[in-house]
Amino acid sequence: MNNSRKSQTEIFRTSRLEEADGPGLNPTANRTMGDIIAARFSRRGFLQGSMASAAIAATVSPMAIMAASEARAATGSVFSFPEVEAGVDADHHVAEGYDADILLRWGDKVFDDAPEFDPTNQSEAAQERQFGYNNDFVGFIPLDGSADRGLLVVNHEYTNEHLMFPGIVTVTDGEITVTDATAERVAIEMAAHGGTIIELRREGGKWQPVLDGALNRRITAKTEMQLSGPVAGHDRVKTAADPEGRKVFGTINNCAGGVTPWGTYILAEENIHGYFMGELPADHPEAGNYERLGLPGGEYQWGRFEDRFDISKETNEPNRFGWVVEVDVMDPNSIPKKRTALGRFKHEGAESVVAKDGRVVFYLGDDERFDYVYKFVTAGRYNPDDRAANMDLLDEGTLYVARFDEDGSMVWLPLIHGEGPLTADNGFASQADILIETRRAADLLGATPMDRPEDIQPNPKTGRAYVMLTNNTKREEANAANPRVDNAFGHIVEILEADGDFTATSGQWEILLQCGDPSVAEVGATFSTETTKNGWFGMPDNAAIDADGRLWVSTDGNNNKATGRTDGLWAVDTEGDARGTSRLFYRVPVGGELCGPCPTEDMTTMFVAIQHPGDGGDDWEGHGRPSYYEDLSTRWPDFNDAMPVRPAVVAITKQGGGRIS
Repeated sequence: MNNSRKSQTEIFRTSRLEEADGPGLNPTANRTMGDIIAARFSRRGFLQGSMASAAIAATVSPMAIMAASEARAATGSVFSFPEVEAGVDADHHVAEGYDADILLRWGDKVFDDAPEFDPTNQSEAAQERQFGYNNDFVGFIPLDGSADRGLLVVNHEYTNEHLMFPGIVTVTDGEITVTDATAERVAIEMAAHGGTIIELRREGGKWQPVLDGALNRRITAKTEMQLSGPVAGHDRVKTAADPEGRKVFGTINNCAGGVTPWGTYILAEENIHGYFMGELPADHPEAGNYERLGLPGGEYQWGRFEDRFDISKETNEPNRFGWVVEVDVMDPNSIPKKRTALGRFKHEGAESVVAKDGRVVFYLGDDERFDYVYKFVTAGRYNPDDRAANMDLLDEGTLYVARFDEDGSMVWLPLIHGEGPLTADNGFASQADILIETRRAADLLGATPMDRPEDIQPNPKTGRAYVMLTNNTKREEANAANPRVDNAFGHIVEILEADGDFTATSGQWEILLQCGDPSVAEVGATFSTETTKNGWFGMPDNAAIDADGRLWVSTDGNNNKATGRTDGLWAVDTEGDARGTSRLFYRVPVGGELCGPCPTEDMTTMFVAIQHPGDGGDDWEGHGRPSYYEDLSTRWPDFNDAMPVRPAVVAITKQGGGRIS
């Protein structure tokens, strides 16, 4: 493996659709979701002949779509907002009758005494007190029972050097390269990772940050953290700097996340592999473990300046990342905890629900081609009257991985030491080994390889959960739960837990939507015929269930080349005659990805995050060339020549007040 940093030309010129697929590291011959879906549809008589004819049979005709192109949602839809027109341009757009207000931008103050943002004079010290980069997960935790006051919690997933820093890009024949990193730049990037906790207050119907909020906090790639649960203190997480194996500095690549029922903030560590460089001997005990996670990726140069990110110098450091992190937001001095009982893999999110018996269930996606869907069930029960009693619920419980069968049934397989193949004979001496190598344990159990499982949203009103499967352009064989080869546009799987009990170890599954343009029959999209030409989407990523039990889906990978539209937020009907109908509520600027989304409990606000806006534009006629700091495809949200493009959180509200409908 070449462990040097990838050329910036390669990184930035690769289409985002292909780049998002990930390397695909599952070595097993387990039946994939595509195989299972294909077999299931065949059994039900849905598929006949070739995959092309199957796709046509599984969707509606192009003529039906054209006839419905100007239609509104089907009778019985739970959504009524006027739809946004899909497209690509430099600005964002929201449904008529709604406002989309910029709330927080990269570099904005998080504390009263923070310096003003100066993109030409950045520093680590300034960034540690300013809003971080590439905001992904967004959560809202009310304070004092008020609908007008609360804590916004936001993940900062990663950094884009070519958009952040002036004077580091050169262009040759339409290709861009970035100069080698410096210690100063790396320190700023590390400070721009992690998360932000900031108080908000609503006045006159508009949300504003409270910069003197006592609970405001920045978490970075250097924040002290504690390993907790079965892996804490294990030899495989001990380092020279931490011989006890219990103290970690920082969290990285925090993609999606969650807010627990007891009001703590969850950050999920996803693509950790890219932060490590160096090389291990082929016969090293961790070589297979790291290979299964794509380590080292060498995409960042942090290891040149901090030995812990060079695996040849600090072998165990990667085992200290890839976890779910829990933060007590009510104590700004609390030490965040990496909850190892929930397993180590490329965590997309950790959305939770309280089950009928009071145990708490977390749904977890491993965001890589051909990896798995998980859930964690706490051993203890949630106590709504005693917050302190819930604070270590995530240290004990059972982690499960999903197997989807072609008859529409599914089984949750427990990852428990000593059961089945999870024994010392297969290299698992303890539960800690299983959790450190969760992927390999799931391989041995025969879990179903999926098309990039991202957010998984449980609906407490129905006992169902919705799995966002973004895409998989490397799939060559279909299965029941992943029905398309070369799956460029992704799909959504609906899980119905047995008896509506989220702790159940079996259930049923169905496909809610196969995504993509339904007017192209070969794509095989299955949106309702009442979905308009603006309402379909590809690449589902984050999602939310609002207080009314309605599903909202955001996307990652739509662009002019792939779909002729930017990413955005779509409302999707899941019940009744309107099932499968989707409509566009909000769309992002060119190059951006829509993250979050986070509806408030009273449904008067939808918080969303736009990350890496401007990271694209080659294929958009409005720019037509690579985008970088000095030559950007958009300067959203400031549209000021003195300011670069900036990731930002947006607060969407109805004009004049009221519920988002």
